[in-house]
Amino acid sequence: MEATTSFQRYVAKRRAMAAHTLREMVKHKWLYLFLAPFLIVFVTFTLTPVVMSFGLSFTYFNVLEPPRFIGFQNYLNLFLTDDIFLIALQNTLIMAVITGPVGYILAFLFAWFINELPRFVRAFVTLVFYAPTIAGSAFLVWALVFTGDSMGYLNAWLLSWGVIREPVQWLTNPDYMMTVILIVVLWMSLGAGFLAFIAGLSTIDESLYEAGLVDGVTNRWQELWFITLPNMQGMLMFGAVMAIMASFAVGEVTQALAGFPSTDYAVHTVVNHLIDYGAIRFELGYASAIATILFVVMIYTKILVGKFIGKIGQ
Repeated sequence: MEATTSFQRYVAKRRAMAAHTLREMVKHKWLYLFLAPFLIVFVTFTLTPVVMSFGLSFTYFNVLEPPRFIGFQNYLNLFLTDDIFLIALQNTLIMAVITGPVGYILAFLFAWFINELPRFVRAFVTLVFYAPTIAGSAFLVWALVFTGDSMGYLNAWLLSWGVIREPVQWLTNPDYMMTVILIVVLWMSLGAGFLAFIAGLSTIDESLYEAGLVDGVTNRWQELWFITLPNMQGMLMFGAVMAIMASFAVGEVTQALAGFPSTDYAVHTVVNHLIDYGAIRFELGYASAIATILFVVMIYTKILVGKFIGKIGQ
């Protein structure tokens, strides 16, 4: 009887909340009308494909035939029989663990230092750091640096200095490929997060630092931890999301620089594997399973990072 009463109270509470939400939506209907174009585009091109991909991950779908339900077979094949996927997952996690946190911290530190520069100098340096993000294929300049013949900039310099006797195959030798890709991805990851941090730093009220001085904040590191970071948690979270997306979504860089597939799959990523099955083999059910796993890993990582950022300054 007591359980039934509790359930009835819960149902009544949910109904009251739904009724209140509906009244608020009617009250502010013009605001929702202005939001409608974005909502329609978001649902059509973002939410709907995610839901469809999740559903297709439980099917065999080769485009030519209707999807055929096969349960968890795609996921079992990925982890039990697809050795290339396990290599791609390992490579992706290595890139995410290294480039994600390192790129995030470097982007913030650069933004923190640059924020102290004069206005016009700060604007110019900000543009320089953000340029790789504006030019999506800017990483191709690194192909000139790491070209495997004697005309590649790095090989030419090392040969002229006598460090090496013959050109190093930076982009085809598995011993060097991961290091090269990590350098390029790290360079590219500074853009969006860096811009968000610059924006967050510029909005902090200077009076907070004066109050902190009165309360016993004696150096810049204490200012950073107790004042700066707690007052820009929104930008920190945005930068974290962008860093997570960039670190787990590496694919175009490896494909352009190291080939597709790369030598011995040394820098083959989950995104490369997804492109292989989705855009080349057209096994869309299998590709959807790959995309779902990548999506779940990114969401879970975002939750963990969000909990950590929420504790900053406490």
